[in-house]
Amino acid sequence: MRDNTPPHPSTNIDLDEEELIEADVIEINDPGNEEFSDEDEEPILLEEIDEEEERPDLRVPKRDDSDHTFILHTSPVFCCAIHPTEDIAATGGEDDIAYVWSMQTTEVIHKVENHKDTVIAVDFSHDGKYLATGDISGEVFVFAVNQDYRKIWEYSMGDMCWMKWHSGSHVLIAGSEAGEIYVWRIISNDCKILPGAGQKCEAGELTKDGKHIFAGYGDGTIRLWDIKNSITVFKCEPNNPISHSATVTTVSCDTEKSLFLSGSEDGAIVISTHSGAIGIINFPDDAIERVAICPESELNIAAAATISGKILILDLSKHSVRTTCNHIEDEEEKDGITSMRWIQKEVLLCGTMRGHLLLFNGRNGERIRDLDGHAAHIYDIAYDKNKNIILSTSEDETAKVFKLTE
Repeated sequence: MRDNTPPHPSTNIDLDEEELIEADVIEINDPGNEEFSDEDEEPILLEEIDEEEERPDLRVPKRDDSDHTFILHTSPVFCCAIHPTEDIAATGGEDDIAYVWSMQTTEVIHKVENHKDTVIAVDFSHDGKYLATGDISGEVFVFAVNQDYRKIWEYSMGDMCWMKWHSGSHVLIAGSEAGEIYVWRIISNDCKILPGAGQKCEAGELTKDGKHIFAGYGDGTIRLWDIKNSITVFKCEPNNPISHSATVTTVSCDTEKSLFLSGSEDGAIVISTHSGAIGIINFPDDAIERVAICPESELNIAAAATISGKILILDLSKHSVRTTCNHIEDEEEKDGITSMRWIQKEVLLCGTMRGHLLLFNGRNGERIRDLDGHAAHIYDIAYDKNKNIILSTSEDETAKVFKLTE
């Protein structure tokens, strides 16, 4: 990571509300960027790559449940995304490279080699017109998918923690180590910066209405931002009766209600609304790795996972634990949870430190299935609900595609 990456000069502008929530088509004009990536590169097939020597730090999976494995990364793969309409995946890793590849054949469609540091974020826009890639040093690139992935925009923001597209517009959002949240309107190069206070913005999520960002910070602060007006709707600082006292590692927003969930290294899960924090569930001997509110709003439940391996189903109305998901068959092989998301309404998907993908029934915590194939820590998972496909990335330098049955 470069310590002296200068921030890109920017102008704070007001983003029109309609542009934040409407999916208008943006006409692309060539901004004069002469840089093109791998125009004449021949497709690379996995069959052309020799298998690597076995690594002693990797476990040997009992089986491989995946349908396809992408093996061209040469270092751990940290992030992934699935195109919203095409059978295309994007992955990025510690080798400073992002790949776009076919989930049907694993053939490379495009290779991004412009990054000079670990790629920690890749994401397709809501309509699939653009691909954004970002590295840990804060270099962000946007490519036009339907123009052979021509790079049309770039920005240098300083060290980055996370990045994602707006859910209904061509607006890109990213949180920084310095605490600021950047909101870019593509392709006009307009930028709005939600100010920080010197603490890294570790986690952030957009609300369903597309007008607010719920963010967690390194000192335990949580904030709900009004994007259009650049103001704080509510802010909960550390050491209040209902608050975090350590780094907020994960946040989640309810898709229907105005409910927000945050988890931190101190083992606290804070439940909030637009008016502020309203409840807390504490696990003082553990650290919260992930929280996720179930999209099936009538259930009024959420999931939380800890670094020690606990998977908890929370009752949001009672601010309590409803049930615990039991996924450890052998106490000597405790398996920490690294990633988590809800799929198919009440089905919970978790990735583990040992490389397993676990599916649970969110109503009763019963384990539905164990998908094996990765040999090490799973870093990221993506899901296509229309095709019922899981994409996962791992420390074992691979990405895998799993096709689920009903």
